[in-house]
Amino acid sequence: MNSATAWATFWALMGLVVFIGILVFMKIPGKMNKALDDRSAKIRDQLNEAQRLREEAQQLLAEYQRRREQAEIEARNLVEQAQREAAALAAEAQTKMAEYVERRTRAVEQRIAQAESQAIAEVRSRAVDLAAQAAASIVAEKAQGPVGTQLIDNSIAAVGTNLN
Repeated sequence: MNSATAWATFWALMGLVVFIGILVFMKIPGKMNKALDDRSAKIRDQLNEAQRLREEAQQLLAEYQRRREQAEIEARNLVEQAQREAAALAAEAQTKMAEYVERRTRAVEQRIAQAESQAIAEVRSRAVDLAAQAAASIVAEKAQGPVGTQLIDNSIAAVGTNLN
């Protein structure tokens, strides 16, 4: 090695030592450590905050899932209740319809029976009228002469006894 290079190396080393000495004198390594510690504390705080937010989000998710499950259970219960009520209403409507049909059937049967009775009464009345007319004409034919006088006397006597 040459003396010029040795001196250059020596002075480079001395410059480096002086530079490091100035850095130590100005407390740069401590400031760098403090800055790194502050940065690491800030990152640690951010990580803790992120962890806290994550746990809070998981709790909220669990709460929403629980609420959703409860809402689904309530919805199923409401649907089941509505189905039961609909079935009950359908059964009630069926029963009322059957009762209505039965009442209407009875009313129609009564009207038919009443019309039948009325028709029978009219037929009888007409038969009686026809029989009376026939009897009157028969009696009118036979009531001439002594037989007619006797029939009238017997009828008057029968009316007298029936009225007393």
